[in-house]
Amino acid sequence: MKKISRRSFLTAAAACGAAAALSACGGSSTSSTAASSAASSTAASAAAGPVTLQWSVWDKESTPYWQAMADGYMASHKDVTIEMVDLGSSDYMTVLATQLAGSADLDVVTVKDIPGYANLINLDYLKPLNEVLTRDTGDFNGTIEQLTTDDGNFYAVPFRSDFWVVYYNKDLFDKAGVEYPSNDMTLEDYDALARKMTSGSGDTKVYGCHYHTWRSAASLFSILDGKNTIIDGTYDFMKPTYDMVIAQQKDGICMDYGYLKTSSLHYSAAFENQQCAMVNMGSWFISTLEAYMKDAETKFNWGIVKYPHPAGAAAGSTLGTVTSLAINADSPKAEAAADFINWCVSEEGAQAIAKTGTFPACGSDATAEIIKSTEGFPEDSNSVDALTTSNVYLEMPYTQYASDIETILNAEHDAIMTMSETVDEGIQNMNDQVPAVLG
Repeated sequence: MKKISRRSFLTAAAACGAAAALSACGGSSTSSTAASSAASSTAASAAAGPVTLQWSVWDKESTPYWQAMADGYMASHKDVTIEMVDLGSSDYMTVLATQLAGSADLDVVTVKDIPGYANLINLDYLKPLNEVLTRDTGDFNGTIEQLTTDDGNFYAVPFRSDFWVVYYNKDLFDKAGVEYPSNDMTLEDYDALARKMTSGSGDTKVYGCHYHTWRSAASLFSILDGKNTIIDGTYDFMKPTYDMVIAQQKDGICMDYGYLKTSSLHYSAAFENQQCAMVNMGSWFISTLEAYMKDAETKFNWGIVKYPHPAGAAAGSTLGTVTSLAINADSPKAEAAADFINWCVSEEGAQAIAKTGTFPACGSDATAEIIKSTEGFPEDSNSVDALTTSNVYLEMPYTQYASDIETILNAEHDAIMTMSETVDEGIQNMNDQVPAVLG
């Protein structure tokens, strides 16, 4: 059941008094519908004249795709001006919610993460986009479905999608005489390869694989068969993955989690310093590596392959994170805002995003060609093929309880990985605590 929102409460209170609202008026609100109708009417009347859209973003000066999207749209929509409102990256979603609560002049809002998305929905700050989106939802690799709420609506549309791949050091594989990883690796294949590629000791040791300290890096191989999610309240399905990772850690196949936490060693440093043969990481690391290799004192050859998957799952099944666009439910320019969003997820918009080295949510052969043409991208066919995914499972799909679930899972992950709890104890704690949140 959807939580009663601040806006719903205030609307009900104005009509029937605060006490009556709490006891009889329920949690849904008609204010969004009224606002949407008013917005459509206003936008329609203004459609023939100039329109200025206010768009909330973060780190405008250091994030090239914001301007590329705005410029690309305005080039073909001469009567529309896009003005970006930079709210900064620190606590962006909290600042955005505060702005919307104060009736800020925002039309298009960028959604950074799922907990923040859930909060904005609970507060009735976003317009449903089911009847707004013109692109086929099937083009989003299943991410739209994972943003859909219990009421059957989705309130944001992804324009950027980062997905996880395996990065590997070709020179280390060549030195060891081991065949490169493939684009169809089961978890069993991946584990065997990591063990084969571990060598040496002390400062010269090469680890077969590397897991950053994020929970998603070590535990979420388990959701790639599409049978389970991390928001359902039962977590026994995670045991095989945790067992594999803990065994690798005990056997010295990957670095110790406790050491990584205390030393704050970044995954990029571990890979760039050639301390590991493979690292699983998001597609955003591609541009980082390309930039690093330009000036690196010790260059090496690297490549990427599709993410390892459970036996029986399709090759190309992977984890993903999305950055999405939404419409302020109170915007009087909702129609113009919708047109901008639809352009951003069109093929034209996707190519504009790809030209900045960023992966669009709706990829195509053309956008893959753009990405692989960036300076420093590996030239082998496996690396190019790795840009094509089959199923993308969000690290955190939508739930109104996303923030609470995340807190519990992160705490138990930390306990399991530091071995202060066994895998079975940690999973049992997840099984006990998350259902209490879900009610």
